[in-house]
Amino acid sequence: MKIPDREDTIENLIDKAHEARPDRPRPHMGASMLGSVCERKMWLSFRWAVQPKFPGRILRLFRRGHQEEPNIIKDLRAIGIVVKPLNAQEGVDFGCHVSGSIDAIIESGVPEAPNKRHIGEFKTHSFKSFKDVEDKGVERSKPEHYAQMQIYMHGTGIDRALYVAVCKDNDRIYTERVRYDKEMAEKLVARGKRIALSERMPPPISTDPSWFQCKFCDAHSFCHETQLTKHENCRTCAHSTPKDDSTWHCERWDAGIAVEYQHEGCEAHTLHPDLVPWRMVDSNLDWHAIYEVDGVLVMNGEGKVSSQELIDNASGCTNPAVEKVKQIWPGAKVVKYDPTS
Repeated sequence: MKIPDREDTIENLIDKAHEARPDRPRPHMGASMLGSVCERKMWLSFRWAVQPKFPGRILRLFRRGHQEEPNIIKDLRAIGIVVKPLNAQEGVDFGCHVSGSIDAIIESGVPEAPNKRHIGEFKTHSFKSFKDVEDKGVERSKPEHYAQMQIYMHGTGIDRALYVAVCKDNDRIYTERVRYDKEMAEKLVARGKRIALSERMPPPISTDPSWFQCKFCDAHSFCHETQLTKHENCRTCAHSTPKDDSTWHCERWDAGIAVEYQHEGCEAHTLHPDLVPWRMVDSNLDWHAIYEVDGVLVMNGEGKVSSQELIDNASGCTNPAVEKVKQIWPGAKVVKYDPTS
């Protein structure tokens, strides 16, 4: 019998420390999402219905990518390229929740066009990914990165971008200048606004769980297994609505919802019908939803079965004894069931 690996190694403890840090989802439809092939993924991400949970090692890799940006800027400046100071970085905001943050603005000094301003876009890659970009170019190899640059050029009025890729395995550098495509950029922005303001979830790119663009997607489990969100927050609630002024409105309380209060749903939270696998039964209720769970009608909403209870243990919510128990003990809740405990 193999002795299990120790869990208190320095590496594991460091990874656990990274995993324990809060990592809240971005509040807007980011430019990095607009080139995604799957509109459902974009909608689920913007609605905070799917939130990836990364292991500590991957979080450290992300950190390394962020830390590479100032090093790239130092190297560019060392060869005479004029880059705006980091504290002068600019963002672009197109309204309707669509916005993004630019890595850098290059004022001048790019060897191929020394007097041209450029958007700077910096990425780190594994050896395989780097080789692919090198062989195919950024538009074919990394269409999401290409779209991101188009968005930034569109938002700033700068018609060139400099893509700088660094290979994490051997520190090789690949650079490519990208031209502004106005038609493409306008379509990307319009797409982002449409998806952000959509009340209903778009169809998936594929219904095949083995489809290559689905296999490693953060929404794979939702689309191909559970069809149930794991997150109770204002954006997964049927009462909340994204507005075209980049705010959110709660129909239940007839009030705007500030971003800092959107991360947790209130007692009136009712699961959005597109974020559950159950049939919704027609009713004349304004603030509750009736879902058919395992053949039993369950009322979800204020004073009834909470959204978190349905997420944690939907089958447990169908037990007729639950309502009676709650009448006796008002604070009682249906919780996750672990058959191994």
